Amino acid sequence: MIRKHSARLLSASGTRLAATEVERRLHYAQRKRGRGDAGEEVGPEVFIERTGQSMILSVSRRTDIPNYYFDWFCNRIQEGFLHVRNPMNERQVSYIDLSPEVVDCIVFWTKNPAAMLGQLPVFRHYPYYVQFTLTGYGRDVEPGLPNKPVVLMETFRTLSRRIGESRVIWRYDPILFNPVYTPAYHLKAFAKIAEGLEGYTKRVVISFVDPYARIQKNMNSLKVRDLPEKELLLFAKQLADLAGKHHMEVESCAELFDLEAAGIRRGSCIDARLIEEITGCRILAGKDKYQRKECGCVESIEVGTYNTCRSGCRYCYANYSEAAVQNHTRLYDPHAPLLCGVEGEKDKLTVRKMKSLLDRQLSI
Repeated sequence: MIRKHSARLLSASGTRLAATEVERRLHYAQRKRGRGDAGEEVGPEVFIERTGQSMILSVSRRTDIPNYYFDWFCNRIQEGFLHVRNPMNERQVSYIDLSPEVVDCIVFWTKNPAAMLGQLPVFRHYPYYVQFTLTGYGRDVEPGLPNKPVVLMETFRTLSRRIGESRVIWRYDPILFNPVYTPAYHLKAFAKIAEGLEGYTKRVVISFVDPYARIQKNMNSLKVRDLPEKELLLFAKQLADLAGKHHMEVESCAELFDLEAAGIRRGSCIDARLIEEITGCRILAGKDKYQRKECGCVESIEVGTYNTCRSGCRYCYANYSEAAVQNHTRLYDPHAPLLCGVEGEKDKLTVRKMKSLLDRQLSI
């Protein structure tokens, strides 16, 4: 059953779609909702939402879509919609319109965007930027990544040449300290990466590893320790000085500890200022209420799925266990609306009414 409210969707050409056209556009879900052996309806029930949501896409905090699932995301862009499951309510699935007219910006998060390089024309009608995590860890901490000096550094530089240095953000995070990865080790690794990326990015984001309960076993096995406050502040100041030598600004991500005294301001990963710079318009977006209070991000829609990243990073909060990752990734279908999942008869599919947050009358 489709509940026909007053909501409307935009087609790829920008024309308004009536509720009956929404039914046609939801062909995948409706095809799945057929008739069972006893004549009952099966597949997700479909609803249309009344109120609007922001249209900045986060792709993704929950998994590395550019690295492992970029074919899926390109297919979703070409189809004009995707589905995303609510991790707090597993029966709630949202239909997200991906029309260029309503997507204000796409923020990609990745440790290896090599798959993006041949697909960038797919996004020619979309503003976007990329957060590229590149650290000094070895395979004891980040086991699933290719060679960093040879492969990932050059991938970073190639991407920057294609889309511009202001649209590729370097992330050196999360920073953890143990007998191997000491402050001196990090400073040496940071300096080497910064030297190799000079002229290819303007900003580097840092954060310190958070003690999530689900990663505590990994942290204990790595013998992770905290730095005293004075040592931490000195370390942060040294990072800022190194970045400055290579014409980069350092920002922190959702840190409880104030690093302003070290020359590091609080940053925003979903960054209103950068989105305004890319789009040329003011953006009327508020703080993301679903993130921690220390987080400076503006509101966005998260499109990823937990327990699907195959990198195996020991500090990762988005994977609960190896078994959970295996169970989810075996469901991967690059042509399905939902990433690494199957929709069933008990699911409720809600068509989210999207709204642009760009004020096109206030250009910058």
